[in-house]
Amino acid sequence: MQTRLDFYKAKPSAIKALIALEEYIGKSSIEKPLAELVRLRASQINGCAFCVDMHTTDARKGGDTDRRLSTVVVWRETPFFTDRERAALEWTEAVTLVSQDHVPDTVWEAVKPHFTEEEIVDLTLLVSAINSWNRFAIAFRKMPA
Repeated sequence: MQTRLDFYKAKPSAIKALIALEEYIGKSSIEKPLAELVRLRASQINGCAFCVDMHTTDARKGGDTDRRLSTVVVWRETPFFTDRERAALEWTEAVTLVSQDHVPDTVWEAVKPHFTEEEIVDLTLLVSAINSWNRFAIAFRKMPA
């Protein structure tokens, strides 16, 4: 597969807006290790090779283990994730796949005990942002380095 275009060069101001969103998320109430798990899971769902590679690498650099990272795709079947992480991963899946089930009430009820209202907004913004990055990387065939 070959890269279609370098979206950073083609429209820097558009990417600057996404980067500003990432800067906000970096200062948000969602802790960085959890944010990387969320980014990784959404990228797996969307099939974004570039983002899966990048967020696995970033999570590793942040101290996450290969064992946990290799099982994010099957997080429900492992004991390696906290209840808060599980709630965030479930929320990530539902928001990423919003056209399928419109974020069911059961998912909403599962996330509420583990996150404040402010955190749920930040978590949803994080999921929305990684979905945007995934769409850019997939559409323009950005390749892992």
